[in-house]
Amino acid sequence: MNERRILYFEKAGSQNTQETLKRAKERALELRIKTIVVASTTGETGLKALEEFKNTDMRIIVVGHAGGAEYTEEAKRKIGEKGGTLLFAPHTLSWGVGDALRGKYQGFDVNRAVAEAFRRFCEGMKVCIEIAMMVTDAGLVKPGEEIVSIAGTGRGADTAIVLKTAYTRKFLDLKVREIIVMPRE
Repeated sequence: MNERRILYFEKAGSQNTQETLKRAKERALELRIKTIVVASTTGETGLKALEEFKNTDMRIIVVGHAGGAEYTEEAKRKIGEKGGTLLFAPHTLSWGVGDALRGKYQGFDVNRAVAEAFRRFCEGMKVCIEIAMMVTDAGLVKPGEEIVSIAGTGRGADTAIVLKTAYTRKFLDLKVREIIVMPRE
């Protein structure tokens, strides 16, 4: 038996970023996890994660929206200079072919149903799981690897989990092992 404590933030949002990163780092060190995946729309949260994890041997993968339109060239450069890996890819649980068809035909999209199920925990939970599959699909993480995934609600970070990765097409192999922090709101 293993008893762990989960930190629940009273409110979702970017004001929780530093504490989320700190707790994620502590747990990753305890579990000897070597890969940290962090969602970052503009690169700001990714840079904060690189700063928090700078004196570790952990690999930081920063995941942005497909195309990276919200990133400045400076943010991209800084992430690379600080040793981060940057991935821009389509979201596995949204922004896909299913969305295009659903929009045109007002139909049902199973990806959206899965995304909404994870949002019942919080927005960050959906994104943590989504970015884990995105980096696995991109070949940056091996399926079955235990990682820490960090995301948030809107901007910043307010959710961190430990999970066993899987390809999107092998979604049922993905396992959430632990919740480190999440908003209660």
